[in-house]
Amino acid sequence: MTAKVLEVQNLKKYFPVKTNLFGRGTEFVKAVDGVDFHINSGEILGLVGESGSGKTTTGRTIIRLLDPTEGEIIFDGQDITNIRKKDLRKTYEQMQLVFQDPFASLNPRKKVGNAIEEVLYVHGMKDRAQRRERVFELFDMVGLRGEEDKYPHEFSGGQRQRVVIARALAVDPKLIICDEPVSALDVSIQAQIINLLMSLKNRLGLSYLFISHDLRVVKYMSDRVAVMYLGKIVEIAPAEELFKNPAHPYSKALLSVVSGAGSGRKKKKIILEGEVPSPVDPPSGCRFRTRCKYATELCSEIEPQTKCLGDEHYVSCHLY
Repeated sequence: MTAKVLEVQNLKKYFPVKTNLFGRGTEFVKAVDGVDFHINSGEILGLVGESGSGKTTTGRTIIRLLDPTEGEIIFDGQDITNIRKKDLRKTYEQMQLVFQDPFASLNPRKKVGNAIEEVLYVHGMKDRAQRRERVFELFDMVGLRGEEDKYPHEFSGGQRQRVVIARALAVDPKLIICDEPVSALDVSIQAQIINLLMSLKNRLGLSYLFISHDLRVVKYMSDRVAVMYLGKIVEIAPAEELFKNPAHPYSKALLSVVSGAGSGRKKKKIILEGEVPSPVDPPSGCRFRTRCKYATELCSEIEPQTKCLGDEHYVSCHLY
């Protein structure tokens, strides 16, 4: 049985938008509202959904850049949900984050090699010669051999993302959370970074949570895919199965825009009517019911339970 590197149970993250006289929240943005999933060792789990669905908040809560409101985060067998930020160093040796904008996550006043050396020093590598050797190894690994003594502005966008990936690899993590890692890059450069991530995954036995709105990239990268809508995961399945036979009405609409997502027959694009409801006051019952042509009275009264359709294919919908 494959070991789970990450297990998330009933994860919630609420942001207060109104407070009372005592400073306590009275209204909240329910950015993540009861999310369950796991990532196996050596697996890539894709996380997709519209803007505002809660994808990025999920990733940042898992790595504890944001404190969860409720739920459990089990990483490598350890519950890290309530560990204090100052005690998370050992966790960050095993779990890293690659941001969407590499330039914003690099110090413009530091040479990139020195920035990675600093990471190694903080995590216990005190010998400078050993740190330099590790930096040379990392830059060679990401295709930037001999570029360690440059500043961030001297690199292209794709090269900066390679630097960020090298920094993430510095402490030999087991899991990397990739938050839209190629969306800010040109298409040709995207392919290079994607191939680099895949190569590193196979070489080092990494696991990824791959967050993206680009369904074609997710289809290529992922072993399994989770579809998120308004703070909830509505469907999760092996990538090939999901793109061939999406079950949830939202998944069908989302994937209908991807050429070749179905079984080979040309599929008509499904245009969703209406706007995404406010996460401050989400619909009762099924979150998607206000935009779903199959919605019934039951959908407005009872939140659908997650059902297994077989072969690790799960869906939350009253149609099943």
